[in-house]
Amino acid sequence: EVQFVESGGGLVQAGGSLRLSCAASGFTFDDYAIGWFRQAPGKEREGVSCISSSDGGTHYADSVKGRFTISSDKAKNTVYLQMNSLKPEDTAVYYCVVTPSCGPTWYDRYLEVWGQGTLVTVSS
Repeated sequence: EVQFVESGGGLVQAGGSLRLSCAASGFTFDDYAIGWFRQAPGKEREGVSCISSSDGGTHYADSVKGRFTISSDKAKNTVYLQMNSLKPEDTAVYYCVVTPSCGPTWYDRYLEVWGQGTLVTVSS
């Protein structure tokens, strides 16, 4: 059974940093990519970033490029999202998903299995 456990969210002031973690299980980690979505109240779900477990290739949404960094620890089947220079518009619940590959349209193809998410709140 595919499962994700997201953690690391919290309340931070604008300009601050957080590191999110996504512990994945139930599938062969090396065979897929992991993506991060976020969902803010009243807004559409946004694909934030992804990372390929096989070659480490990454992709970022324009809204976070240069501020967020995605990485993975294969030994722990865990993906991280380092978020720096946070803005109030980054406030959302962040979720991770498994996707066949990481590329510009990775958010169009992913497995509809969701963890509980982790809430990030950025105050101005």
